[in-house]
Amino acid sequence: MNEHSVFLVGFAFLLVHEMDAVRCREWRILPVLSRLDDSAGYVAFTALHVPIYALLFWGLIGDASVGLIVGLDVFLVVHLALHVLLRNHPENQFRTALSWVLFTAAGVCGAIDLLFRL
Repeated sequence: MNEHSVFLVGFAFLLVHEMDAVRCREWRILPVLSRLDDSAGYVAFTALHVPIYALLFWGLIGDASVGLIVGLDVFLVVHLALHVLLRNHPENQFRTALSWVLFTAAGVCGAIDLLFRL
């Protein structure tokens, strides 16, 4: 088993969650993007993921990947906490079991990976 296996599973859950986030119009609950109409919000939300993913993938294959992995583990946990805190937001459409499994599993994997690293 790869030393990063739990992280990689969590990262995969996060990436699939981001696909689900488009379906759920997550931009409606984000501070800046929520000001946009759905058409512009969709374009901005989707387009912003290209450089974010490129930087993440680039960082994950670089020499500093362990530091990035730890940072992403923390993000996965915080991201889960934000979804829990915002569960009653009027624009929150993450209501299905699949949505909850995706970001919860990502957060749990992040927490487990952090425990392995500390």
